[in-house]
Amino acid sequence: MTPNHSPRLEQDAHDPGLIHLSGHWTLKTALAAAEVLRDVPEKLTGIDATAIEQLDSAGVLQVLRVAHRADLGEHALHFRPDHQALVCTIEEVADDRPKPKRDFGVLAALERLGVSVHTTGHNIKALCSFLGENLVKAARLFKEPRRFRLTATVHQMEQVGLDAVPLVALLSYLVGAVIAFLGSTILRDFGAEIYVVELVNIAFLREFAVLLTAIVLAGRTASAFTAQIGAMKAREEIDAMRTLGLDPIDLLVLPRLLALLVTLPLLTFIAMAAGLAGGITVGAFDLDIPPQMYIARMHETMEVRHMLVGLSKAPVFALVIGLIGCLEGLKVEGTAQSVGERTTSSVVQTISLVIIIDAFAALWFMHMDW
Repeated sequence: MTPNHSPRLEQDAHDPGLIHLSGHWTLKTALAAAEVLRDVPEKLTGIDATAIEQLDSAGVLQVLRVAHRADLGEHALHFRPDHQALVCTIEEVADDRPKPKRDFGVLAALERLGVSVHTTGHNIKALCSFLGENLVKAARLFKEPRRFRLTATVHQMEQVGLDAVPLVALLSYLVGAVIAFLGSTILRDFGAEIYVVELVNIAFLREFAVLLTAIVLAGRTASAFTAQIGAMKAREEIDAMRTLGLDPIDLLVLPRLLALLVTLPLLTFIAMAAGLAGGITVGAFDLDIPPQMYIARMHETMEVRHMLVGLSKAPVFALVIGLIGCLEGLKVEGTAQSVGERTTSSVVQTISLVIIIDAFAALWFMHMDW
């Protein structure tokens, strides 16, 4: 007996405005689907399409037209997860309804604030969960070393670390020179130009070196991670990995995290040296402090704890940059627009979180008298 795959529509027994769709909704059954959709109730409140067995662009378009006529929102449309990417793609080009104007009232502002807080909480929860998953997978490497991807890790170290050295060094050198010049402008009125050495030392060893490096990598590396993994997600390469029994975390995420954990402290050290070199340059040309005297003063006043404070923040920032960049890439939904949105989101989240963590770390180290 041939199974019945024709499109079917049933009203919910408890909610007459909710309809359940099943069967095959494809180009071959488009005429039958059009006949079925004539039975849609006037006051439509929701569409449950999770029971649809086969769905193509023609079927999606028919369902979306009914939803648009009833002015249903996204929350009232339910499709199977494996159909969701197709639905999102068709919806981008099929929705010709005028976009609602943004409400600038107090209630609308409070609503947007609530949505932002809820989204932030959800993102923090997802980030913590992703961190735990990566820690478990990293611990498994000690038990199963064959899972470690040495070639991929070294390749990422080159892209993340070696290629970023000129940019990080140049920016740090210029910022160090600017700090020394501004400090000398103020201290010259008090005849205390020599204290520019301490100003540049403390500023760069504790804060500016690691913060500049993290911000540069947040814009350069986190966005690259998101775009690379997101493009693979859009092309269903990650699904193919899982089909072959390969773990995307082992192949894509852990090499990037390990590369950042190794290279960001090294880049921070390079940024410290470049920033101090900028201070030496300004001291020699603007303050008439010979490099030998500047270095001798630096040797007398520099404390190792300041450098350790700066370097201790580098692994934390590396984790933040790597986790957010990879997580946002894995959230891509299959379209080019989604890749762009997630890339922007990863950069914004990474820079914001790096600055927030640095602020709290500075307060904590000051409170501990470090």
